[in-house]
Amino acid sequence: MQKTIFHIPKMDCPAEENLIRVKLQEVAGIRYLDFDLPNRTLNVFHEGPADTVESALLSLGLGGRCVATQPAGQPDVEDTTLQKRLLLTVLAINFALFIVEVVGGWLAGSMGLVADSLDMLSDAFVYGISLLAIGSTTTRKKQVARLAGFFQLALAVLGFSEVLRRFFTMETPPDVSAMILISILALAGNAACLYLLQQSRSREAHMRASMIFTSNDVVVNLGVIVAGLLVYSLNSCIPDLVIGGLVFVIVLYGAIRILKLSR
Repeated sequence: MQKTIFHIPKMDCPAEENLIRVKLQEVAGIRYLDFDLPNRTLNVFHEGPADTVESALLSLGLGGRCVATQPAGQPDVEDTTLQKRLLLTVLAINFALFIVEVVGGWLAGSMGLVADSLDMLSDAFVYGISLLAIGSTTTRKKQVARLAGFFQLALAVLGFSEVLRRFFTMETPPDVSAMILISILALAGNAACLYLLQQSRSREAHMRASMIFTSNDVVVNLGVIVAGLLVYSLNSCIPDLVIGGLVFVIVLYGAIRILKLSR
């Protein structure tokens, strides 16, 4: 068993981590991948030549060079049963919050809530793909990622179109009380997910990616709450449409990342 350390300068977000993970599943002899996103390094525990691993990494266009190769024992691999149980829990929370927010958003007339609900749905997709990353084949993971990406892309385009329609027709402001109350509920749910993920202290790339996505959701929830306060203060639907449009752009970007992963 050998450990080869790679420096990958363009590996700056969880999407690149997942892209690398999918690509290296095609390389025989790899036993474990240990990502260090802040330092943009990857430790590959493998059997066989390191040149094969380096060629696969270079084909992704993310840069990458071999820093060192050294003998290594068996890596300390985390319990996949605990990972699955945790990811299933946060997936269930995200999907439940999606239902609450999308229904509440339409009833309250808030595009900010509807957009946030689709962001929660996109996170459910990410958690689902992370579950497939545990002991799944590359082909199956790519198929699910592609389906999730196209579905999320369609939702983002439809949602952004609705934001534009409401902007030009200047509809009445949304129900501020419902908007803020549901956003606080979603914030509590995301905070619970983040707490569970942090308590796991996992070093796995797909688990760390889930923490980053959930942290971003907390920021979005706070943004919707602020937008609700501005709607109340200004008696205008513009703050709600602005936050809705911004979140739909985030959802669109997430769809593009998932489709990139599925290629």
